[in-house]
Amino acid sequence: MLSSEELAQRLDAHGILPTQQRLQLADVLFSAHRHLSADQVLSEATARGYSVSKATVYNTLGLFARKGLIREVIVDPSRVFYDPNTGPHHHFYNLDTGELIDLDPERLPIHDLPPLPAGTVAEGVDVIIRVRNQ
Repeated sequence: MLSSEELAQRLDAHGILPTQQRLQLADVLFSAHRHLSADQVLSEATARGYSVSKATVYNTLGLFARKGLIREVIVDPSRVFYDPNTGPHHHFYNLDTGELIDLDPERLPIHDLPPLPAGTVAEGVDVIIRVRNQ
């Protein structure tokens, strides 16, 4: 778990003004390594006694993702998770439980990308392997 000062430094390092609500939401996101939806972030923030609106949660998560503090993982058009692990990695997504699990990129090496469109560079490769319980 990171202290308030460490969270403020992390936000500042990503060019994010560390307001009280942003620090509270960062506390939720970085208290343990897990993947949370916006509704889960709101629920946990409320359970901790933080006073934040749903709009603030969505706006803050969007800001954190744009600034590279967290990673947005879109598993389908209606399911978005926020991942505090911004390093290269892939995911398993359990369709039955809704759980998103990290997958080390060394376990799924991707060596050859197809030719990229002219004037572009690859920024990353995201792989989501969808699984079901037996």
